[in-house]
Amino acid sequence: MRILGVDPGSESTGYGLIDSDGSEHRVILYGAIKTPANHPFYNRLLNIYNGLAELLDREPADVIAVEEVFYAANVQSALKLGHARGVVLLVAAQRRLPLYEYSPLEIKRGIVGYGRAEKAQVQGMVAFVLHMPEVPTPDDAADALAVAVCHAHRMRAGVPVPARRSHRRRRAVVDRGIS
Repeated sequence: MRILGVDPGSESTGYGLIDSDGSEHRVILYGAIKTPANHPFYNRLLNIYNGLAELLDREPADVIAVEEVFYAANVQSALKLGHARGVVLLVAAQRRLPLYEYSPLEIKRGIVGYGRAEKAQVQGMVAFVLHMPEVPTPDDAADALAVAVCHAHRMRAGVPVPARRSHRRRRAVVDRGIS
């Protein structure tokens, strides 16, 4: 299975594509889509979209795994991060690719076994698990590879977490006649 892990950001969106059978993982490619800070925000989102679309045209994936929004220094940062995540969701929907979302805690637990692991621990374990001679750079790419490996481990364990879990709750409420 080919898993595209994405670490969304408006300045730099990391990506990491791996091939995995659930226990053995192989890196196909990784990197980051950088957006110029002096460009209008909507153009930066377009750059992220085009970068992901071109990547998937070159190297198809079976699923996309993305990091959930967890914290932002301020409301503006949270909104920008949400917009960048929306671009990833759009790419997945347009290509009809299953999408899975993981919190930073789930990713750390899935890679290191401890949800409060330091960034360096996670990056070191990513390099180890993927048989890489050194920690992948930039950091956004290493984080994206961690998301992909986390998903591979979840699939192996038989506990994938479908994206948009909240939809199930909303449907249940609607089914009871509450709008």
